[in-house]
Amino acid sequence: MVSLILILLGLFAISVPIALALGMASLPYLIERGIPLIAVPQVVFESLDSFTLMALPLYVLAGRLMQFGGIAERLVDLAKALLSWVRGGLAAAVVLTSMLFATISGSSAATAAAVGSMLIPEMEKQKYPRPFSAATTAASGELGVIIPPSVAMIIYGVTTGVSITEMFIAGFLPGLMIGLSLIATVIVISTIKGYGEREAFVLGPYARRVWAATVRASLSLFLPVIILGGIFGGIFTATEAAVVAVVYAMFLSVVVYREIKLSDMPRIFAGAAVTSAVVMIIVAFAAMFGFALHLMRAPQLIGGLLSTLTDNPLIFLLLVNVFLIGVGMFMETFAAIIILGPILAPIAASYGIHPVHFGMIMIVNLAVGMVTPPVGVNLFIACGIAKISMEQLMRPLAIFLAVLFGNLMVITYVPSISLALLR
Repeated sequence: MVSLILILLGLFAISVPIALALGMASLPYLIERGIPLIAVPQVVFESLDSFTLMALPLYVLAGRLMQFGGIAERLVDLAKALLSWVRGGLAAAVVLTSMLFATISGSSAATAAAVGSMLIPEMEKQKYPRPFSAATTAASGELGVIIPPSVAMIIYGVTTGVSITEMFIAGFLPGLMIGLSLIATVIVISTIKGYGEREAFVLGPYARRVWAATVRASLSLFLPVIILGGIFGGIFTATEAAVVAVVYAMFLSVVVYREIKLSDMPRIFAGAAVTSAVVMIIVAFAAMFGFALHLMRAPQLIGGLLSTLTDNPLIFLLLVNVFLIGVGMFMETFAAIIILGPILAPIAASYGIHPVHFGMIMIVNLAVGMVTPPVGVNLFIACGIAKISMEQLMRPLAIFLAVLFGNLMVITYVPSISLALLR
């Protein structure tokens, strides 16, 4: 097993794409064990032959339709109207918009890109420092995989056998807690530093602005109600909800808002197809890697090792968090879930940890990895939009990382935050 991991890390070090690295690292061991090569394509294709996994490209497409169809713009306007009266209101609106966008997009990178492209230029007009604007966008973008529906939750459910609907339900309170803590953080920082403009709070004009923005965004707000209400009400599955999301988003974008023309559809569908294909290829070859680890009895070996270190579930969770923080700094989130989920979830269960609670710990932890250097996806997106270097981003980002790590510890050691709605 050690040689397999070393080969994989070596391939990562020489910049071999993740999917190819997973396949290339597995192949020598499978050949050595005498596994017929015909088993390789069988494992790869069987990993994709999943009704649940069909939801992934559909949520990606729904997110792109939101981004280009005027839905995201209306959510931004509503968030700005609600928070315009507080110091740092526009920065807080970035977080609130990310929370609203996350209820449909399911993707951290898509959330950071959509919200950042609309609000970072506006924050610059209000004299927010660009590093602070980028850090706010990157940190709040992680909510895209924590607040349901989440592509990461779908992948975790597919690879570990945990109910995706239960994962969606469990994501609400952690996502709300993280979102509110980030809003409080940007308001405190903005108040201390004097960032942004603040409109005087006069009840009549404020109420009219909020009402107008709510009416304008009402049909957009109805989209997450349809998706999540349908899932939790037992009307349709997570995959069927993804179909409903695409149809409704397309109807709003093309027929009601008329922001998207039929001639734009090929470009939008092609972008969604490319994004989905990248994730699907990683899923397929990670299944091959997982097959090799299964033959090695990796979960049993790692579980035995951990049991010699500690029999205390609290210490086990601390060790897992430290390990996943390190993994998240260097590995793409979906690949980490696919590789490590099937290994760590059974070990966590042996310590008496609820599988849904452990799933939330893993997803929140790896979501933080999207905001940690050197390979945090959200950091590159935010820096690209704000036109700053990664080094300029580090100082304001440190405060957000401290808040995110604090939330992670609370979610880890207070299971009721993840499980309350299930119970």
